[in-house]
Amino acid sequence: MLESRALNLTLDFCLRVGELLLASGAGAADVTSTMQTLAWHFGVRHPDIDVTFTALSMSFQPDPEEPPLLQVRHVKQREIDYEDLTLVDHLVREVVADRVDLAEARATLSRIVSSGHSTPRWATSLAWGSMCSGVGILLGGGFTVVAIAFLAAICIDRLQLLMARRRMPFFYQQVAGGGVATLLAAAAAAVGVVEDPSLVITANIVMMLAGIGFMGALQDALSGFYVTAGARLTEALLATAGIIAGVSGGLTVADVAGVELRRVGLGVTTWETLTPIALGAALCAGSFAVASYAPRRSILPIAVVAAAAILISQSIAIQGFGRAWPTALAAFFVGLVSFTVAGRLKVPPLVVVVSAVVPMLPGLSIYRGLALMAEGGTDTSQGLLSMVTAASIATALSSGVILGEYVAQPLKREARRLESRLAGPRLVGPLRSGRPRRTGARRTRRGRTRRTAPPGP
Repeated sequence: MLESRALNLTLDFCLRVGELLLASGAGAADVTSTMQTLAWHFGVRHPDIDVTFTALSMSFQPDPEEPPLLQVRHVKQREIDYEDLTLVDHLVREVVADRVDLAEARATLSRIVSSGHSTPRWATSLAWGSMCSGVGILLGGGFTVVAIAFLAAICIDRLQLLMARRRMPFFYQQVAGGGVATLLAAAAAAVGVVEDPSLVITANIVMMLAGIGFMGALQDALSGFYVTAGARLTEALLATAGIIAGVSGGLTVADVAGVELRRVGLGVTTWETLTPIALGAALCAGSFAVASYAPRRSILPIAVVAAAAILISQSIAIQGFGRAWPTALAAFFVGLVSFTVAGRLKVPPLVVVVSAVVPMLPGLSIYRGLALMAEGGTDTSQGLLSMVTAASIATALSSGVILGEYVAQPLKREARRLESRLAGPRLVGPLRSGRPRRTGARRTRRGRTRRTAPPGP
């Protein structure tokens, strides 16, 4: 039995690891299983773990006659940081492999959390701009659309960073971002620089949608964490509502100023346009990975996976299969291959999955729905239908990716013994159980006892 000091340090370490994983977008099931594995490895058998969207709690009662020990840690909201997520994932694997003890693991975790990044913050802003440029290329925009989308993305990022430092809620940051994107597009249209400002606005909508955790909410719902799923879904809907409010406000201001922004360039995808679409998707996904501090070795593979996924989606859509099902199949492909790609790159699959599906986010459907509803009259029903289409695409992305993980993960040879069926497909954390094999006598199904030899060196 662990002494009181070691037990406290173990629970605290597990909670700190769980806090970072949850804040980085990991599912509650993955967080719970990772904490269980760490606790078991350090000698804490069968702890009670409760994961919600804003708090983590962990309790352990070493003896029925003793009071249980309970620790709670609140989850602080932070920006997406795949570098820290990858480092913590590696640390967990080192601990489970008995290459790091508790004291060294705690010191390493403290360094990970407290240290900064080698990438300067201004480079992150440029990466967000490059991401929106990729969306502009994907949508078929020309040089002016790409350039203005790049400039608008940098302005939005710096404005949201300033608001975050002043502790403004995320909803208002999204409202401000949507307003800035629309007003800049309106200004460009007023001076005749860009012919289709809707593409600029759509590119920036995709940028603001990229940080919303639709996939985490669906994963939590599928794995039985309904409270956390409800909280994440509420946050996602509120953030999306902020984008809608900001863009709607910008459209109203443009109307008052006499600038026409209602025309939505839907474009027609043909076999000839697949090449620039793939290049735009690759640039978008790779730039998002850079902006999220993903390890540099993963940038090019993420771009390749995203390009392949958008080719699958658009190739099926050309045949007349709508938008939701082609998107779901492309997302299924991402989930299927990202598990193997992430293993080769030694990064959590979450890094590959989220980055690769960003180019398929329904930014154009959201803007088209807003523009049609603002027209009023008979266009309102078409606008509502477009918003429903956007919701179906978001659901198709999340469910397709998770289904791909369900199919791919058991196919891996080292994933035959998952540490917990509760977790479902693991997007973060070790796949093998960290529980050591028991030695000594144990009972068989027929009640006989037999000896088991200790594991070899």
